[in-house]
Amino acid sequence: MSSAPDIILHRGLFTTLDRSNPAASAVAIADGRFVAVGHDHDVMKLAGPSTKIVDLRGRRVLPGLIDNHLHIIRGGLNFNMELRWDGVRSLATAMDMLKRQVAVTPPPQWVRVVGGFTEHQFAEKRLPTIDELNAVAPDTPVFLLHLYDRAILNGAALRAVGYAKDTPEPPGGEIMRDTKGNPTGLLLAKPNANILYATLAKGPKLPFDYQVNSTRHFMRELNRLGVTGAIDAGGGFQNYPDDYAVIQKLSDEGLLTIRLAYNLFTQKPKGEKADFLNWTKTSKYKQGDDYFRHNGAGEMLVFSAADFEDFRVARPDMPAEMEGELEEVVRVLVQNKWPWRLHATYDETISRALDVFERVNQDIPLEGLHWFFDHAETISDQSIDRIAALGGGIAVQHRMAYQGEYFVERYGAGAAEATPPVKKIIDKGVKVSAGTDATRVASYNPWVSLSWLVTGRTVGGLRITPQRNCLDRETALRMWTENVTWFSNEEGNKGRIQVGQLADLVVPDRDYFSCSEAEIADTTSLLTMVGGRIVYGAGDFSKLESVTPPPAMPDWSPVRRFGGYAAWADDTAKTKDTSLAMKAMQMCGCANSCGVHGHDHAAAWSSRLPVSDLRSFWGALGCACWAV
Repeated sequence: MSSAPDIILHRGLFTTLDRSNPAASAVAIADGRFVAVGHDHDVMKLAGPSTKIVDLRGRRVLPGLIDNHLHIIRGGLNFNMELRWDGVRSLATAMDMLKRQVAVTPPPQWVRVVGGFTEHQFAEKRLPTIDELNAVAPDTPVFLLHLYDRAILNGAALRAVGYAKDTPEPPGGEIMRDTKGNPTGLLLAKPNANILYATLAKGPKLPFDYQVNSTRHFMRELNRLGVTGAIDAGGGFQNYPDDYAVIQKLSDEGLLTIRLAYNLFTQKPKGEKADFLNWTKTSKYKQGDDYFRHNGAGEMLVFSAADFEDFRVARPDMPAEMEGELEEVVRVLVQNKWPWRLHATYDETISRALDVFERVNQDIPLEGLHWFFDHAETISDQSIDRIAALGGGIAVQHRMAYQGEYFVERYGAGAAEATPPVKKIIDKGVKVSAGTDATRVASYNPWVSLSWLVTGRTVGGLRITPQRNCLDRETALRMWTENVTWFSNEEGNKGRIQVGQLADLVVPDRDYFSCSEAEIADTTSLLTMVGGRIVYGAGDFSKLESVTPPPAMPDWSPVRRFGGYAAWADDTAKTKDTSLAMKAMQMCGCANSCGVHGHDHAAAWSSRLPVSDLRSFWGALGCACWAV
């Protein structure tokens, strides 16, 4: 190395994921890349007078996390307007947050809770009633989106969107009504979520400058959780290039703190082929740089192939025209050497899509194109083998962590044991990676996904995946790092802590490899680095940040008061959640406190073993929960 590195991190426990050099205690970084990965005494010799030295004090260090399916561009435009219930553990706390937000939200603005949570995460195991929403917000519109199945609107929101007795039923959705035919405020997705999204789109939008600020705060929230990269899956009501102007501006100004590879998502039913014919002429695959680059088509290729997952209703059958419409688009993509991603929940949809892909492959080989299916919850062994034969991949997300209870209700616990069959996909050698599908269904928190992969539990605590189908922690971590790079055609450029790769890493607030399984989902970052820049720092590392966004705009933004996941910025909300959990434990009616679980016997009784982490099983043989 001809010159001294820009920064050295030392005295750490580096998990590099480089099989030839799996562990290190120090790294040196220059020009945004790792230039040395090894032991302290070797790496520290490289320091020059201007090299910044960061002492990690024995903390674990991981490669930066990369989300394989995140609606970050759309989510960023709206983040500052949304009250996030992600990670909030009681409905009482959630409703208190809502009440406090209503008090500061000026007309004609709405209070929106847009996905990222499930009723099962609440101690009360239910959603709020419409009467409860009206009680806390008689005049302020409130829109509450729950997964892909429903939206709840208070009276003020119904008035704002204009839904009344004479409003016709929208295609693909249902407006629930009282005995007199008046809308109640409950909207159901039957069979798809178009009514939910179309209603949400009626709300006020932020001005451009505020959207820029909002996107920066969403990226910072992701950095706070150790995310350094993502593949953006497009989204409904996200038009290219208009709705990409904010992220393009941040890219041009060097203000991106998340590396983005973006896919283009058609917005025109029956006009999809025209979209892709236009885009393949005006856009080039891979155009951009290591921070913002084009990644092909999808996740919507044609509307006739979109099997929206709502496990509270029966599986939808795709129309007869699906194959013909899909083939027209896929031929355009293959001819232009564009890879694609395709939303597909059920094997019935996947197998029909594969018929199309195999037919196209006979005329124009798909070899070398990094195409893949997203989600694939009920994919069959046969479909996995067909994907392998065509050289495709499967991108899974932790939607079952939020909808597992509904899946079990409809299909049974046995069917849920390998939904999706992640372990089997890995064993068959198919390219596979992990992500969230945030923000409108599952939360954007990567540690919830890692917890689900390792423990097989939903956020409501239900064990849906038996141990034989769960992943070990290293395999799960690879699903969130090096494995994702195939899906953006960036293999070897990032995903590991390795000389020559982009210097993206995270120092979590606990040791991912030794903490209990129950603690994984609550992990946050102490230090997040992207390209050698410290984009997030907490505690002792907070003064090292190189870039911090200005306060959230507008001044009534929920982000100012609550932060993001689990209302981390609000002491009141955190205290309420903790105190409620303590009260629940105390209500067990038991005079004996277990040495392992305290009074939280419910957590033990719902497990097959009276422990939260199998590693500590032999130390828990005296657990008192089973003697209560």
